[in-house]
Amino acid sequence: MRSWGPGAPPPRRSIWSTGIRWSGRRPGEGCLQRGSGEDAVDGTIVGIDVGTTKICVLIGEVTERESLRIVGMGEVASRGLDEGVVVNVREATRAIGEAIRQAEQFSGYPVERVWVGVGGTHIAATNSRAAVAVANPRRGVTREDKERVLRAARTIVIPQNRDIIHVIPRSYTVDDQTGIMDPEGMQGFRLEVEAHVVTGSSTAVGNLVRCVEGAGVEVQGLVVQALASAEAVLTPQERKMGAVLADIGGGTTDIGVFINESICHTTVLRVAGNHLTNDLAIGLRAPFTTAEEVKRRFGHAMVAGVPEGEAIEVALFGDSGRQPVLRSYVAEILEARAEEILMLVMREVKRSGFDGLLPAGLVLCGGSANLAGLRELGRSVLGVPTRIGVPRGVEGLVEKVSDPAYATSVGILLWAWRETRTLEAQPARREAGLWARVLGWLRTFLPE
Repeated sequence: MRSWGPGAPPPRRSIWSTGIRWSGRRPGEGCLQRGSGEDAVDGTIVGIDVGTTKICVLIGEVTERESLRIVGMGEVASRGLDEGVVVNVREATRAIGEAIRQAEQFSGYPVERVWVGVGGTHIAATNSRAAVAVANPRRGVTREDKERVLRAARTIVIPQNRDIIHVIPRSYTVDDQTGIMDPEGMQGFRLEVEAHVVTGSSTAVGNLVRCVEGAGVEVQGLVVQALASAEAVLTPQERKMGAVLADIGGGTTDIGVFINESICHTTVLRVAGNHLTNDLAIGLRAPFTTAEEVKRRFGHAMVAGVPEGEAIEVALFGDSGRQPVLRSYVAEILEARAEEILMLVMREVKRSGFDGLLPAGLVLCGGSANLAGLRELGRSVLGVPTRIGVPRGVEGLVEKVSDPAYATSVGILLWAWRETRTLEAQPARREAGLWARVLGWLRTFLPE
């Protein structure tokens, strides 16, 4: 079993508690690639969303206003992937390389290190609890204490063929005080954490990393796609009150349940947008590409949402050429599968045990969330508040990425930006803490 989370030794492919991979840098070297924009201060962050239908590379630039501006974008159709998992290393590597080159040409920045989104039905998660003694109760909980308890939380029994990708603290307990989001600085003797541990197949993760590095770049960190999408589309109130995110992509649907500002449940369904298209291709007796175009241009998730008697011309199999097809028939096919996907999402939520704690309802994103009428179908079938999530929190190429299909792509950048700032703040905090201890020691020798 390889480990991508906190507490692992620092070989070339380990990810620490913040989710950042040790990249062989010398001490003092920054985590970000340098940018050259007029108000760029911290350089660039690069994210790669390797999905079933598309591979998207975004380059973000951190500005002096402490904002993230997207300055580069590359997108190609996926090759060598099925349901978010690599099935052909050579084809996937070429496609990733093409997307990277497009982003480089768009932005003018070279890409050296990247953050990569991980998806697929091999993703699984569990909640873990652990406790440690506070090293110095009088001084209070330190960052080192938090790192120790997170390392303890990752000591769960998993098969040898799985990797730990994330160990995310949900809440802390200091002695008898529960529900603490950040215990640093609090006095106490015992520190306990409830953490969400996300794992993935070693083979699937390793093949993805191999393809990305085969394209000539270094993998700086991994982020599970459901977490990335939530980073881009969920509001702080939704995270706090309780909401379920469903990223309906081409090959899979990524689900994340959030309560009290933290992730509680993560899973992936093997049903998504391609199933909608395939159903339509079978029902119309048309090529898959034709069915995809019909779905995008004329599809609707509710029969009641299309005009009665309206017909469209569709090129079907055989030599009969283009034939008229009622839009209501197209909607009937799509509604059945869309309703099944929504019901499967809610079944997973009920299985998690949090179904009665989600007043913010359902947030849909991913390319298939663009299907007309899906929001209304969710409200009708599930009886919960439902909205379509659009990426937010970035500047720059907003018009290009303001689409549910780019939720994961934008979220990877936002996740990487947050984690990078956390890592780079640690040396400064440790240095400040050292000087505070030295001054405190000197004061003991000074007269009052």
